[in-house]
Amino acid sequence: MKFEYVEIGQLGEVITGNTPPRKNPEYYGDFIPFIKPTDIQIDRRFTPNPEECYSELGYEKYRNSLIPKGATCVVTIGSIGKKITQAITDCFINQAVNAIIPNADFFNDYVYYLLKNNLDQVKGLDSGTSSGRENVSKSSFSSIQVKVIKDLESQIKVASILSAYDDLIENNLKRIKLLEEKAFINYMQIVNNEPLIEGSIRDLANVKSGFAFKGKDWSDEGFPVIKIRNIGNNDIDLTNCSLIPENIAESASKFKLNAGDLLIAMTGATIGKIGMMPRTEISYYLNQRVGIFVPKIENAELFLFCFFNEHSAKEAVESLASGAAQPNISGGQIESIKLYYPKLEIVTEFGNSIKTHFELIWNFKEQNTKLREARDILLPKLMSGQIEV
Repeated sequence: MKFEYVEIGQLGEVITGNTPPRKNPEYYGDFIPFIKPTDIQIDRRFTPNPEECYSELGYEKYRNSLIPKGATCVVTIGSIGKKITQAITDCFINQAVNAIIPNADFFNDYVYYLLKNNLDQVKGLDSGTSSGRENVSKSSFSSIQVKVIKDLESQIKVASILSAYDDLIENNLKRIKLLEEKAFINYMQIVNNEPLIEGSIRDLANVKSGFAFKGKDWSDEGFPVIKIRNIGNNDIDLTNCSLIPENIAESASKFKLNAGDLLIAMTGATIGKIGMMPRTEISYYLNQRVGIFVPKIENAELFLFCFFNEHSAKEAVESLASGAAQPNISGGQIESIKLYYPKLEIVTEFGNSIKTHFELIWNFKEQNTKLREARDILLPKLMSGQIEV
């Protein structure tokens, strides 16, 4: 295979996104997806369910910034060197993201994997800002040099090998979502058909904060720690964890996590989002500002997992959150949230009925971990030509 070095700007058109003024709510609606860095999951190829969309009016206003399906979008403000996504459909992006729309010399999927393999270069160009946020300008981003395969047919072959892994991962993620939806349907059948008791979350579980690790506790190797940034939409990101050495892990032994632990973000942009710890061979620990539900009855965490998928639960968290710099909620406040639940034995029976759903979810997540590991071993070798296609 023949290679050459080109700048990212030579791969195609580079577009920086924008955010319509919030004072013009008519630009927001449900017409076309609007992707922000907070929507993008680390190490997931697509972003199928962003939180917001443009309206038809917003589309007409900003149509010159439309990102076509297949384009690669890289975060260049904030979590740089970590977040990248490929447009699964036509969409818009915000100003913290740069999109590359490949020209005729480059295959869409190949450009995605090429830039995924060069995210460290993006990180290396961080110029910082007055607010302390990581930042890479559009011009700096466009000037990054990357080693590319010249032959379009070879690009397609390389991308197809790597896409096979990501396609399996995406299929598993869809299965996980379906299983969660089935659990929620069962939950709604109970709360709509059984006599309910008016109480609070405190009746079913306590909420405890994680360990207050200090700045000096972090290390380059050791045991991973779950922070608020690791809590997503019904998910826990195990790929982007800070680490602590063994002696610190011993001092935080009471905060070691187990499969099935239900966690909730208590600070920042992800406040109120939950995730359930999957099975893992590695010991994970819980950081402060992430809460863990300590059940008072068997399977209460499964009932609460479904409860926190209700819109009313999310609104309750947001209404209790306070703090000048960023939203913040305590374990006691979470425990005080109003909750309607059936007789306690029914709560336990409900948990027993959906446990198999979560066993399957954990199996799919384990499969995805192995698929990502295999893909990430192949990625640099295919991109460098170490493995011929």
